[in-house]
Order: sequence, then C-alpha cells, then structure tokens
Amino acid sequence: MQLTLKLASLVTLAVMAIASPTSSRDVGANIVSDAELDNWLRTTDADLTFVGGAKSPLAQRNTLITRVVYCTQRSGALCGGRCSVYEGNSICLNAPGTNCLMATTNVAFCNASGCGGTCRLFSHCETVLDANFCFTPGTVSINVPFT
Repeated sequence: MQLTLKLASLVTLAVMAIASPTSSRDVGANIVSDAELDNWLRTTDADLTFVGGAKSPLAQRNTLITRVVYCTQRSGALCGGRCSVYEGNSICLNAPGTNCLMATTNVAFCNASGCGGTCRLFSHCETVLDANFCFTPGTVSINVPFT
C-alpha cells in the first residue's frame, strides 16, 4: 500500500513538472516598431537626450533608419533613468553606463569602447524587460548597422 502511494505521488509530481506552464516570451528581445518606440517616448518619465539627426523629409526614400533608446537604470522589469535616443545609420555609439536598450533594428551592444571587446546582438538578449528593452549591464558602446 505504501509503495503504491509513493509511486502515485511520484507520478503526480512528474506530470506536474512536465505540464508546468513556461514563459510565453522566448529568450531574445524583439525588434520594436517605430510606433512602439514612439509610444514609449510619449509615456516614459525617463530623462531623455536626443542624439543623431532628425527625421529626413525624404525618409521614405532613404534606407531603413535605425532608432535606439539606451538607458542607465533598470528597476525590476523597467528601463529608465537617463536615456539617450539615437536615430541614424551605421555608427558606433559611445554608451558607457548603459544598462538597458531597445532598438528598431538588430544592433549589437559591446563591453568595450569603439564597439570592441565582446559584442552581443539585441536579438540574442538574455534578459528581456518590459517594452522589449534588453538588460545590457556592462555596455560601453553600441554598434548600429548599415541598413
């Protein structure tokens, strides 16, 4: 009787472990749309600094413009503090103190200046925060690709 009870308990635990729900969010941040980035800019209380050029009146004819928001503070699942907003193409951004970022294309964040050292792609983010920010502690520079 005890063996049957122990076996039944063991089977129940195994089924619960296998059937446990998993996170609906895969590892890796999602590239955000311009509308999503604009919405975040409208609703954040972060201290924003804009870097790079303004939108060109010929933007529809230009190559894809990359927009990146990179911030100094993570609080739980939120990204904020002092944030810089870059709009442009093909550049290595000096970004010491960056702890989280979001982007409209697949940028790389690096742990050394000049986009050197070890760089990781935004799409391979290990810790995704709210609004598709990626937790990027130790980031010193951001490589924005030519798009």
